Amino acid sequence: MTRGSGGFPAETGVGARWSTVRRIAGWVAALSMSLYLAVKVFWVAAALLGHGPDDYGTLDWVLLNAVTVVMAVTGVALGLALAQRWGRRLPGVPVVFFSWVGAGFLVPLLPYSVVKGVLGALGVDLGGGEDSASAPRAETVFLAIGFAGMAVGLAVALPIYLRERWPRAFIGRAGDGRPRPSAPVTVAMAVAAGLGLLWSAWALGGTLGLDPAHRDHWDLNGRLLNASSALWALLGVWSVRAITRCRPARLRRWIPMTLAFGAAGSLFAWSCWKLPMVILRPGGFATAEYAMVAVVQHALSIGVGVVFLAVVLRAAREESRGAGTAGPG
Repeated sequence: MTRGSGGFPAETGVGARWSTVRRIAGWVAALSMSLYLAVKVFWVAAALLGHGPDDYGTLDWVLLNAVTVVMAVTGVALGLALAQRWGRRLPGVPVVFFSWVGAGFLVPLLPYSVVKGVLGALGVDLGGGEDSASAPRAETVFLAIGFAGMAVGLAVALPIYLRERWPRAFIGRAGDGRPRPSAPVTVAMAVAAGLGLLWSAWALGGTLGLDPAHRDHWDLNGRLLNASSALWALLGVWSVRAITRCRPARLRRWIPMTLAFGAAGSLFAWSCWKLPMVILRPGGFATAEYAMVAVVQHALSIGVGVVFLAVVLRAAREESRGAGTAGPG
């Protein structure tokens, strides 16, 4: 039996061309996030020298940006790991976790960014103008390039990396496995569907759960973000159902596995970011929702994300075990 470049049977490899694409995309992700990192480091240094924004206290601003500095450093390291050979030798658990969180933060924003860009080009007022206008244009451009480049790089490099490293988890069709229904997963899917419907209602202009004192914060940009969150929550429900029920039988396995991984990361990562913001309220941060509604939705979203990831990892381990290889985690 011939062997592929990663030591797997050749028929499970992705080929030299896709490996090259992965390396390029990984470098794009790392270099793009380096621009974001540079801006954040500059902001922290400026605040420590007494040049922070007027609407944030120095400590709040430094802590907030210090967190994003750590996240950006992790993003750069992740991009390099996806691009370099040594990334294939890293332990599976940290690779999966940081890939999951990073992809969950950024990749789901790609459709939102496209729609936002089109509406902006058409002259549609998205709202949030004061905040976006407060940063110098060069810094805003660097931040935008950092987000977009990292998101595109992850969207391209990560699936190829996972396919190369754990090929059996992604080849074949959904019907090749055995159904894995369970009560906790069913409950998680129901919760995710409920969150998706709630966010869809907010995206369409609904006001259920919104605080009348802060409804003016709910501009078109916020509604687009809720539409994005709703989309990925509902995609998560569909893909997890496909994995656990093995239906549609002819569906290629990599589609629900990839979508479930991304949706789980989106539910988990964004709510892990927003929940502390809701509780701590740095710089007078306020949400359009009632505080308790915000806390409950983000706590539920975190839990659902963890359950969905567990479904993906269990399916990957079972497929890899059946092929005699080690699965992720």
